[in-house]
Amino acid sequence: MEKLKELGHLYVTVYLSNFASSMVMPAITDVTMSAVCPGQDECSLAIYLSGFQQAIIGLGTVVMMPLFGNLSDQYGRKALLTLPMTLSIIPLVILACSRTTSFFYAYYVLRTFTAMICEGSVDCLALAYVADKVLERQRTSEFGILSGVTTAAFVSGTLAARFLSTALTFQVAALVSMIAAVYMRILLKESLPNEENLTQPILKSGQDDHCQDDGDLPLKTKESKKIPSIGDIISLLKSSVTFSQAVVVAFFNSLADGGMQASIMYYLKARFHFSKNQYADLMLLIGIAGMASQLLFMPLLARSVTEEKLLAIGLLGGIAEALLSSVAWSSWVPYATTVLAVVVVFVPPCLRSIASKQVGPDEQGKAQGCISGIISLANIISPLVYSPLTALFLSEDAPFDFPGFSVLCIGFATMIAFVQSVLIRTVPRISSLKIDSNSILA
Repeated sequence: MEKLKELGHLYVTVYLSNFASSMVMPAITDVTMSAVCPGQDECSLAIYLSGFQQAIIGLGTVVMMPLFGNLSDQYGRKALLTLPMTLSIIPLVILACSRTTSFFYAYYVLRTFTAMICEGSVDCLALAYVADKVLERQRTSEFGILSGVTTAAFVSGTLAARFLSTALTFQVAALVSMIAAVYMRILLKESLPNEENLTQPILKSGQDDHCQDDGDLPLKTKESKKIPSIGDIISLLKSSVTFSQAVVVAFFNSLADGGMQASIMYYLKARFHFSKNQYADLMLLIGIAGMASQLLFMPLLARSVTEEKLLAIGLLGGIAEALLSSVAWSSWVPYATTVLAVVVVFVPPCLRSIASKQVGPDEQGKAQGCISGIISLANIISPLVYSPLTALFLSEDAPFDFPGFSVLCIGFATMIAFVQSVLIRTVPRISSLKIDSNSILA
């Protein structure tokens, strides 16, 4: 019962945080276009600005995610959650005040800087928190529920944005983001199974550290202060073939997701003149389909279907979605493809569960941080590839008439991820071996 209560507080924290970030998504394209290219439906500068921001954010998070994951293994999940949840408030407050060109560029700079540090870190640390609290056989379902909570926040935030004015959208998002940070600090408890061995709490003053010299510290404490290196990540990748395969799938799937994020809204605006309300409707349908799947269907399927098969099914859905969107012949086609979200949402929780089961209980932050770092690396490369491609094929200088060519290429990236997912085979889990050996020793 106590564990359920703790997970409940985590889910509320994740819900509020994602609700705030989801509210601004349908509005940000129109805000960008109005600030950069007022009165236009096609704007290469806006596409390049969004792509550049996405790449720079990815550059920061590819370093920060493994670092956050490792530090959370030492200092605790709650302490590390505080930084990203606090920093994410600042950009929202700026656009809550005004959305003029000068305020937009201030938002753009601060959003880029803060997201380099905290983009995706709340979800990464939440996954590690859940892995601390549940058994291996329950992780696929529990990760699915966590993804369902995230999707529910996405649905609620998108629905709120659909009926609120642009100004009020950013004001409410900023307020909810503040509430999320306060709620987390007051009610969320630490999750690590070896809490008694935690390093000096990261939010306390270092006064206690001066009471003794480093020479008096135990070797274990000294080692815990080590900042993770590239060598640590490479060692983790080499430790399990299954983990390495999951990383490859994560990379190409995220390459496709990042490409869709960089391209689809501008593609729909140029092709069918979509605006804030149409984006909100589209996101709402995707969110409802995903939420129903993650909260209802996936926990049931996880009992009888392996996570490897669910992963492959989800990637097949992503391929179909990209191919259909690329040749959309009417404005209703993007709405019709949202039904594929029912299976597409299988991908993230299955990937995270596969990775989680390949490491021990004291390495969950490291594993989730590594996966998040690889996803961030894909987010660096993706806009550098797809943003120029989208701008080219939406312009009058396109080499041939195919506005959705960049979306078609996104489907090819998902196809590579699918091929790799088929090769994943279940192997003895490292964490299980550790537990078994401990039991034998006991």
